[in-house]
Amino acid sequence: MASSRLIAVIDIGKTNAKLAVFDLATQREIDRHTTPNTVVNAAPYPHFDVDALWAFILASLKDLAAHHAINAISITTHGASAALLREDGTLALPVLDYEHDGPDALAASYDALRPPFSETGAPRLPGGLNLGAQLYWQQQQFPDAFAEARWIVMYPQYWAQRLCGVVAGEVTSLGCHTDLWAYRAADYSSLVTSQGWRRLMPPLRKAGDCLGPLKPALAAETDLPPGTPVYCGIHDSNASLVPHLLGQPAPFAVVSTGTWVVSMAVGGSLPPLDAARDTLINVNAFGNPVPSARFMGGREFQLLNDANAPKPTAADEGEVLARAITLLPSAVQGSGPFPHSKLRWFNAESASAAQRQVALSFYLALMTNTCLKLIGAQGPIIIEGPFSGNAHYMAMLQAATGRPVLISQGNETGTTRGAALLVGGAGPSHYDAVPAPANSAALADYAQAWDKQVVEA
Repeated sequence: MASSRLIAVIDIGKTNAKLAVFDLATQREIDRHTTPNTVVNAAPYPHFDVDALWAFILASLKDLAAHHAINAISITTHGASAALLREDGTLALPVLDYEHDGPDALAASYDALRPPFSETGAPRLPGGLNLGAQLYWQQQQFPDAFAEARWIVMYPQYWAQRLCGVVAGEVTSLGCHTDLWAYRAADYSSLVTSQGWRRLMPPLRKAGDCLGPLKPALAAETDLPPGTPVYCGIHDSNASLVPHLLGQPAPFAVVSTGTWVVSMAVGGSLPPLDAARDTLINVNAFGNPVPSARFMGGREFQLLNDANAPKPTAADEGEVLARAITLLPSAVQGSGPFPHSKLRWFNAESASAAQRQVALSFYLALMTNTCLKLIGAQGPIIIEGPFSGNAHYMAMLQAATGRPVLISQGNETGTTRGAALLVGGAGPSHYDAVPAPANSAALADYAQAWDKQVVEA
């Protein structure tokens, strides 16, 4: 085996998927293939195109294996998704797109069944964001197909079983606002028992467990070594948390940015969580509860940002601060700390596209600050993902919180690195501190005014 241990990481986000090669010796992602994660808008309901993803995974493994001596496969995916598998491993029903509003039709009857927030740490969310609501809707609407299911498998473990044939359950995906996991009892929730789903739940394994070797036929098809180990896999936000749990002293907070912006507090002073504001309990890779809060920040940036706008200048930022050009929540309703508030611009009538981009970045930072306050986060704030490259977001977050803001070196691989570290080879995390902005006082004043305006709106 080469001195560097190379892990192929299947990393499926809500918007995009990638297959990356991560070098545990250098703690760097050294190669990747990417593809959009598409939704098939066809009967019986909108669903993820798992066939296209599977073709992408196999083709990418083959191509990357031609250039790198891959030693293992690990997996991380978005949450709120599960596969209903027959005994032979095929799908009894397609994997539902959690943004589909079908489950809302049975909301009243589901609400009468779901466990309380105190049991699961899961807020009530729209559509299929509560995985229990998905399963209940599928069971009621498609009873014959649902009856064919032998297993309910979380999404990372769906891909693991396709690769190695072993069916498993895992707590980071089970404990991610699903209504299926009682975090204090470290067991399935009362909903699982009352609906008769416990018999469909596979044996629990740890995220870092090796489930078995790659199927021989797949090893031959991808040119990977026979016996290449396949690891159980992990929910993506919890994958981002893994490197810091291994190397960062508490208290600290991690903000994982992507389609969702998920804030997670480790070792903070936990206030009572408000289920109505999209706070929740995640369960980390070691089975421990983590107070968390989230909003769909990446989706909001995608919706509101003008991709053709010129790059904002310091003068644009100064104009936003001087004129109090302000964006209030929410562009995406139904989740986040202000789930029922409608998007509003203030003082933006003559603002340029670049100035609006600055105000949008400030808005995302202040939403993040709100989330951090809701979960009692303390200590430095570690930013993972694409928002770490947004200077206006980073400056406002530091000014609003008054705490150090750090970027992981190699930050673009936050979820990938966490999934790779499940295999082994944990090294120290290195961070770049965001320097205090020269206009910190003006940014802090803007943040205070935004907080007041949100409360009064």
